[in-house]
Amino acid sequence: MTKTLLLATACAAGLALAGCNNAPETPVADAAPQKTGDVVSASSNPTVGAAEMLPTRTIVENAAASPIHKTLVSAVQAAGLTETLSGTGPFTVFAPTDAAFAQVSPVTRDGWMRPAQKEVLAGVLKYHIVAGKLTAADLTEQIDAGRGKAVLKTADGQDLTATKSGDAIILTSASGNKAAVTQADVPQSNGVIHVVDAVLVPKM
Repeated sequence: MTKTLLLATACAAGLALAGCNNAPETPVADAAPQKTGDVVSASSNPTVGAAEMLPTRTIVENAAASPIHKTLVSAVQAAGLTETLSGTGPFTVFAPTDAAFAQVSPVTRDGWMRPAQKEVLAGVLKYHIVAGKLTAADLTEQIDAGRGKAVLKTADGQDLTATKSGDAIILTSASGNKAAVTQADVPQSNGVIHVVDAVLVPKM
């Protein structure tokens, strides 16, 4: 009887040890997907115009990588704002696409790019910049708090009005033209970009 009891105890202990030996396998198995996920997470960065936007890059660096913001990048360079938008910020930039710039009269658009109109061009671009990092959620919260609209102070000192149309954020310039945010919350190392479908024109 004693031998039987000892044998049963030994078997139970053996099973317990086997269970203990197996216990670490679950965390180890879980660790591999987590590590793989960390590596793959880079591909989850948003894309603009099929180009990956990296949150470790500045606004200027990501804009330069975007195939649909070539005109904007050229304008930033011509206006002498490259250093500003490469700074620590943070900035919120409403970034017009090439198609947005194409809607501007060629005479006006080409005029902005002339060296003599550098200050005018800088004013137009600064009208698309707001100090601080404002996500779409932040803008929506301000619009709700303002009973349907939020008035943003731009880098050129003029007001820019944000409203909602359904789920879309609509921006209305001081001169009355409108732009819709077509892609929100593209993270930058020095702020955030919201892609817009029109060039916002301040009062000249």
